[in-house]
Amino acid sequence: MTVIDEIRDRLAVLNPLSIEIEDDSALHAGHAGAKGGGGHYRMTMVSDAFIGKNTVARHRLIYGALGELMRTRIHALAIRALTAEEANTQPTRKEL
Repeated sequence: MTVIDEIRDRLAVLNPLSIEIEDDSALHAGHAGAKGGGGHYRMTMVSDAFIGKNTVARHRLIYGALGELMRTRIHALAIRALTAEEANTQPTRKEL
């Protein structure tokens, strides 16, 4: 199972409406974290589990769901965590 598959499986507890995950590890070749085996990922997740929560609380939900992956197979994770309403009103990364 790939790391991206594991991320998706673990985040299923947050009932995501959508998850986009990109592996940016190749961009960080030679970086200290990459040498230790942890990858660099970028993720956009839409879930109603984020309703009423600030950015820090949203990230904590994600980190909690990922558990030890954050200490082993993931060195860095850039997170964009949105509710369905926010996803429908904010520009996409491609529009920025």
